[in-house]
Amino acid sequence: MKDNYDFSVAERGRFYRADAEFHFPVYLEPDVNEFLTRLAEQKKVAVQDLVNELLRADVNIIQSAGR
Repeated sequence: MKDNYDFSVAERGRFYRADAEFHFPVYLEPDVNEFLTRLAEQKKVAVQDLVNELLRADVNIIQSAGR
């Protein structure tokens, strides 16, 4: 690292985007990843679509049980 940095010509917020969305990574255990990958291949869908489908089903079950 340098001892000093010159920010005299810097522009505050230059890369800030209010509408930016953060998509956080999800790390699966190897056995779960293998299972979901095989299932997604069988269903001919992307793994992320399959995971979203499964999670939505779980969300619906949880919401139904809470009512």
